[in-house]
Amino acid sequence: MLVVLLLFAAGVAGGAINAVAGGGSFLVFPSLLVVGVPPVAANATTAAALWPAGIASTIAYRKDLPTERRSLVVLCIASAIGGALGALLLLRTSDETFTKILPLLMLAASAVFTAGPRLSQRRKAGHLSLAAGAFVQLLISSYGGYFGGGMGILMLATFTLMGMTQLHSMNGLKTVLGVFINGAANVAFFAAHKVVVAVALPVAIGSIVGGFGAAAVARKVDPKKVRLLVLIFAWALTAWFFVNAYVR
Repeated sequence: MLVVLLLFAAGVAGGAINAVAGGGSFLVFPSLLVVGVPPVAANATTAAALWPAGIASTIAYRKDLPTERRSLVVLCIASAIGGALGALLLLRTSDETFTKILPLLMLAASAVFTAGPRLSQRRKAGHLSLAAGAFVQLLISSYGGYFGGGMGILMLATFTLMGMTQLHSMNGLKTVLGVFINGAANVAFFAAHKVVVAVALPVAIGSIVGGFGAAAVARKVDPKKVRLLVLIFAWALTAWFFVNAYVR
C-alpha cells in the first residue's frame, strides 16, 4: 500500500509540474527505479503513465492549436514516426547499457531544461521551412521515444525557428505532438511487455489529478520558482546517476 501511495504521489507531483513548468518525468522516472522497476522498463512505464495527462492537456489546449492544418498533420506524422523509432531503439538497449547511457541522457536533458527559456525565445533572420522543421521534429521525437527528458523545450525552440510567435499556440502544438510521440512509443512498449501496468496505473491516476489541480492554480504559481526546484532536483539526480554508473 505504501508503494502505491508513493507512486500516486509521484504522479500527482509529475502531472502538476508538467502543467506549470514541465519536467515531471524527472520525478516519476527515479520513483519507479526506487520501487525496483528495471531502468528500461521504468523509462517505458514513465512514458505510458504520463500519457493520459498529456491527453487531458491536449483537450484543454484544443482551442489554441495552430489553424494551419497542413503543418499540424505533417508534424504529427513526423512525431509518431520518431516516437516509434526511439522506442524501438530503447527496446534494443539492455538494462546494463541503458544504465551507462542514462547519466549522459540526464545531463543532456538537464542542460536543455536549464537553457529552455533562451532556446525557446531565440530568433533567426530566416525561418525553417515546414520540411526542415518536420525533419528536426523527427529527430526530437526519436529522442523523445527513447528517453524524452527536455523534449518539450526542444520542440518550443524548433517552433520558434519555424516562425511561430504565439506562446499558447506553441504550447498547444507541443502538447499534441507529445501525445503522438509517446502514443507511438507506448504501442511498441506495450507490445514488448515493457510497461509495468501495476506500477503505471497509480502514477497515471496521480498525474491526471495533479495536472487538473495545477491547471486550476497555474496562474497563481510562479513557473520560474517551480522550474528552479525542478532544475535543482534534475542536476542532483544527474550527479547521482553519474556516481552510481561510473564511480561505484
